[in-house]
Amino acid sequence: MRLRNKTAIVTGAGQGFGLGIARTFVREGALVALLDINLETVERAAAELGPAAMAYRCDVSNAAEVASVAAEAITGLGGLDILVNNAGITHRNKPMLEVGEEEFDRVFAVNMKSIFLFAHAVVPHYRERGRGIILNIGSTAGLRPRPGLTWYNASKGAVNLVSKSMAVELAPDKIRVNAIAPVAGDTPLLASFMGEDTPEKRAAFRATIPWGRLSTADDIANAALFLCSDEAEMVTGTVLAVDGGRCI
Repeated sequence: MRLRNKTAIVTGAGQGFGLGIARTFVREGALVALLDINLETVERAAAELGPAAMAYRCDVSNAAEVASVAAEAITGLGGLDILVNNAGITHRNKPMLEVGEEEFDRVFAVNMKSIFLFAHAVVPHYRERGRGIILNIGSTAGLRPRPGLTWYNASKGAVNLVSKSMAVELAPDKIRVNAIAPVAGDTPLLASFMGEDTPEKRAAFRATIPWGRLSTADDIANAALFLCSDEAEMVTGTVLAVDGGRCI
């Protein structure tokens, strides 16, 4: 087991990539706190994963909630080794000037501000322990943007960049920070990425990926497992594209 005796917080863990990461971490020996804005969904996910998983409701864009839930989760886990900032949303695929200010603010609050809030919540704990890992889930949208997702692209570009900056600043504290940039996956966000979920739209998305398919939760979870394991002890500040060649 590659994460034996490790503890982790995974945000947005009720479904999609987050659930896949949490499932893989539990399988590899970790004790995992699953956080999600939908309590019923995350409780169901934690029940599926068994006694090594615990569920917490958290709006990752709310400072008070993040501080409170992170502290509660760290106590429940008996300390924290790994934080995975996975929670994310998008605006619907549409021209940039048709995205409203409220939509824009929510995308940046969930995708980017949440990383700021969780840094405040966990970095002091990591410094006391003398080590820690942060993994941010960015996107190939921040590396090779798609039309119609301009403000989402910008939020994920910020995630990709902040991961590198955090890695440099926190390296003296033995805190590793990396990011994964997934290509589009078959998750609840896919319909919003496409604008409408049709066989034709899916085929068009797949056609942009040289490997010939969308990403899966397992693809992202396996990459997360490596980056959060001791095997990656010398890896910090990387943005790993899990994209089937999309960004080449």
